[in-house]
Order: sequence, then C-alpha cells, then structure tokens
Amino acid sequence: MSTALEHPDAQVIVEELSNGRRNVKVTLLNSESFMPYDRCQTSYPVELIREILGVKGPAWLCDEIMRDEDPGYVQKHLERDLLAYFERSDFEGKRILDFGCGSGASTVVLARIFPEAEIVGIELFGDLLSVARKRVQHYGFPHVILKRTPCGTELPEDLGRFDFVILSAVYEHLLPHERRAIMPKLWSAVREGGHLFINQTPNRLFPIELHTTMLPLINYLPEPLALAVARRFSRRVERDETWETLLRKGIRGATVRELTRLLPEDEGRPLLLEPSKMGLRDRIDIWYSTTNPERMPAIKVLIKFWMKAIKGATGITLVPDLSLAFKKTMRRS
Repeated sequence: MSTALEHPDAQVIVEELSNGRRNVKVTLLNSESFMPYDRCQTSYPVELIREILGVKGPAWLCDEIMRDEDPGYVQKHLERDLLAYFERSDFEGKRILDFGCGSGASTVVLARIFPEAEIVGIELFGDLLSVARKRVQHYGFPHVILKRTPCGTELPEDLGRFDFVILSAVYEHLLPHERRAIMPKLWSAVREGGHLFINQTPNRLFPIELHTTMLPLINYLPEPLALAVARRFSRRVERDETWETLLRKGIRGATVRELTRLLPEDEGRPLLLEPSKMGLRDRIDIWYSTTNPERMPAIKVLIKFWMKAIKGATGITLVPDLSLAFKKTMRRS
C-alpha cells in the first residue's frame, strides 16, 4: 500500500512496509534542484511525514527525517562530541537546554541519549516547533519540554538555569546582531559549574566553506565578494539570494575567539575545555573519529597529520566544524 503526498514541486510516495515502517521516495519536478537524499525509511506516521514535507519542502524531507532516525547523522556527532568532554553519568538528573531545537531532531536525540535528564527545547519559528512537538509525541518522551522564543534576541520567560546549554548546528544560523544579543543571555542561563556546548558549527577559519556553498576560500572573502562568488559558482545558492538569506542558512560560521568574546566574564569566567574522554585528546581527534572510515581513509589520515602539524606550529586547531565546551567558573570579584 502506498500514499501520494501532494506538493507542487515534487512527487512524494510513502510506501507501507510489512515491519510497520515506511519507505519515502521523493522525485523533484526540477531535476536541477539540489536534494541531499531522495529516499529514506522511517517509523514516522504519514501525518508526521506530511507535516515535515509542508515545513521543510520535498528536497529536504528525507534529510530532516534522517537527522533523527539515522544513528549515523545527528546522534553520531552529538553523542561523540559530548562524550569526548563528559561522562554519560554527568547528565543524569540534570537540566539540558537545546537552544534552537528547530524541528526537534537534536531534542529527541538528546532525550534518547540521556533518558534521565530533563530536556528543554526552545525554538523561534512556530512551524518548526510544530514538527518538534509531533516528533516528541511520536516517541512519547515524558522528560522533554518544548517552548517558543519570543524573538531571535530573547529567551522565554521563567526558563530557569541549566547544567548544560547546547547549541547543536545552531550558532551559524544566527544573524550577527542575534549572536551579540543572545549569547550573553544563554551564558547567564548556565549554572555556575555548568557548561555551554557548541557543535557542528562551521569553523570560519577553515579554507573550504562546507556548510552552505561547498566553495573554497569563500570564508576569507569580504561580504560583497563572498555573495557574488556564491551566486556565481555554488549549485546550492540561487542567483537572486541575498546576503542575509545566506547568513541565515549558515554561510558564516564562527571562531573560538568570536564565541569567547561573546560570553561576559561578569556572569562567570568561560573556561574552554579540551577533550579528554574515549582516548580523544583534542578537537582534531573528535573530527577524525566522526568521519566515515571507509571513505578515502588514506586522505583523511593525511588531513589529520596536516591539522596536527598546523596546531603544533601555530596553536590553531583548523578543523571543519567546531566542537567546543565552555565551563562556567567563579565570577571575577
């Protein structure tokens, strides 16, 4: 049995399987449009699939489903990155804020990894939060709370304080004024001795922009030139896209220096931690441990050697994505 989901830009077929799961197949009407995955398998009911289709569009339907259900996607990176810094027991009975939870993939992953923690997901966009709520309902997680933020520069009232504040693949999507406004407030929401954790945010210093355009050297270009190059050479960017649209998509990542400067020391000094668990000694080891060992292993070993050499010579950790843990220490007197 199969169900056709209506959309003006694609043909979407959901096929029922004998094991209670469903196959999803997407065929875009414009074959030139970028689509990371055209098919996937899921436990989601048809109504949830339809909801995601309406919010994310057909090109990103399977990608959004896989963010939650593929253990090699968000869960692999989030779990490995967190457990490179912390023990699993460090999260038991703790409050975790999933800032910018979007459609809820990271929230349900956190709930799955840390079932004894309280997870609070907050999101600015109501349509994304609607998908997140249906995801949580689908799994029946009792320890997840979802809230909407009033705007991009404020947090919900009566949010309280947290042992862990997590931004997973979020910071790069904040506009510059939002970064300056919200990061101090998030830092204030961290309890003393707690942690702010940021991962899967592109490293602005890396020579290839791997998040939005897949273009080399564009990270080093001034904004007008970067926009022109992105429009001209990236298949992922439309010719009429604005710089603000690309910023929202995540074209400008972050640096350790930028993030550190946004955390006010009068709220508690930020101490940048180094990975120390699972045999990992730095963020280069984290990057290498999350790569696919079967794809170009020799090249990845060479890249790792090059990264280690740069770090040894300059002190700069030049990885594609940032995985950072800041501990909130005592305030300066």
